[in-house]
Order: sequence, then structure tokens, then C-alpha cells
Amino acid sequence: MNLKDNFSHEEIQALCARSNLRAWLAILANGSIIAFAFALVAVWPNPLTIVISLALLGGRQLGLGVLMHECGHGTLFKSRGLNQWVGKWLCAGPMLYRIDDYMSNHLKHHAKAGSTEDPDLSRYQHYPMASASFRRKLFRDFTGRTTFNFLRTSFRSNGIITADESGRKRFDLWRLLLRLHAGIISNLALLLTLVWLGAPELYLLWCVAYFSFYMVFSRIRNLAEHAVVPDLFNPDPTLHTRTVLARWWERLSFAPNHVNYHLEHHLLPSVPKYHLADFHQALNQKGLLAHAEIMVGYPGLIRKLVI
Repeated sequence: MNLKDNFSHEEIQALCARSNLRAWLAILANGSIIAFAFALVAVWPNPLTIVISLALLGGRQLGLGVLMHECGHGTLFKSRGLNQWVGKWLCAGPMLYRIDDYMSNHLKHHAKAGSTEDPDLSRYQHYPMASASFRRKLFRDFTGRTTFNFLRTSFRSNGIITADESGRKRFDLWRLLLRLHAGIISNLALLLTLVWLGAPELYLLWCVAYFSFYMVFSRIRNLAEHAVVPDLFNPDPTLHTRTVLARWWERLSFAPNHVNYHLEHHLLPSVPKYHLADFHQALNQKGLLAHAEIMVGYPGLIRKLVI
């Protein structure tokens, strides 16, 4: 699809326009939900509020990842410097990510999506799968094994964990501090804030959510984008990428910050998250989504993932 054949230069400019106000509102909204999740348990500590808090935090952790992705594309704020600073310290940092590492792989995904060279292909190529296998994956996500394996692999690939000739493992603390300084400082700032508020134990909620709900939500979000699509190996994004129209509760879990408009993002990555819904409507009005897979809600999508 050639967008220039269907959209005027002015229309594309309007869709790609960036707003610092809307960007800061997105950061504020995510921070407010995180604060609410902590406050919920602080004021009413019981099993139900703990579960609700963990789910909200897991959704906002995914939300921070989405905002990091926006900053990496340079679409959240107007200036490159602000995108880099906010992306590093306020979005990637709390999630122990490095925005540069993430974007290096992600840009390859954009360039190679719809082909066998897509670096993310292994995440969604083998779907649909047996329901028992899928349940095992979700169980590993929810019990922390997936996150633990991710961190271990990351530490090894970055030289934080190495092995000598005898196979003895060595942990390089200095390299950890060098590569993940933003993550360590961001999490320390969160912990110290909770200490200042008199509730340091609430930081455990952040950690537990990171090892459970976050990874479950992240997996479903990833599969919603490219698994079991009309034609995974077609260069046309309307065939190898999907958009899911999310309900309100799904925007708190699987689809924060308009990440569900993934087809639109692949068609024009320079569109900020706060214009993706408008872009979707414009595409639909011009009849450009006739052959695309647009689903309503994530339960139906999950049913497509298993056989």
C-alpha cells in the first residue's frame, strides 16, 4: 500500500504531528495508575486489592515499555533529546531495559516484517499451537520463569555473566552498573519514594508484577500483533500485522497506550500513539482496511492462538 496515493501531504503531516502536552499527559496517566495501584494496597491491604494492584502494575509496566517504544521511534515528544531522556529514565529504566538495545532490534523488525528475516519471527511463527503448550507458556510467564530467563540471557549477552574455561560463572558487577545504571537508579528512586512515604514493602508489588502479570500481558500483546495473521510472509502490513480494537479493561492490561493499533504503526511508524486511532478511522473511511484483520477484543484473539 502506498499511503501517498491515498493521503495528501497535509493529512500525513497532521497525523505525524507531535505534541509535548499529550506526551506528558501520557507519562502522567501511566504514573497516576502506578500510584493508584500502590495506594490501593496501602489503604486497603487484602488479597483482592493485592491482585488488582499487581494486574494494574503489570499493565503499566507494559505501558512503560510501549512509551519507551514511542520514544525510540522519536514520536512521543517533539524533540529528539526529550524522547531520548524520557525514554531512558522514565520508561526503559524502571523496566530494566536499555532503549538503544531495544530499538536496534526493533528497527530490524520493521525492516524485515513479513519475511523470514524478521528477528522477532520466533515469537509468533509457531501459532496456532496446542492449548496445553500455550497454557504451559502462560504458566511460565505467570510464575516468573520467563522473566528470569530473559534477565539471565540479557546478562550473558551483555557480558555481565560470563564463564571461564572451567565453566565457573563470574558476575561482573561493574559491567552491570555501567550498562543498567538507568534501570538501577530508576528502581532505587521508586524504592526510596516508597520509603519516604512510609511503605517500602510496596516495592515488592512492583517486583512481583514484573515477574508475573507483566510478562503474561506482554506475550498476549506480542501475539496479537503478528500471530495467526492472514499471511505472515507477505510484505504488505495489512496481511502480516493485526489491529485489535480494545475494550477499556484491555487498555489497562494487554493494550496500553494505543499499542493495539499495530497495523497502523507498521504502515506509518512516524504516527504518534495519540494519533493512531484517528489514523485507523481515516484508513477505514478510505476503504484501505478491507483485507486487513481487525479484531474486536482479546478473548477472540486468544482463541485463535490455540488448536
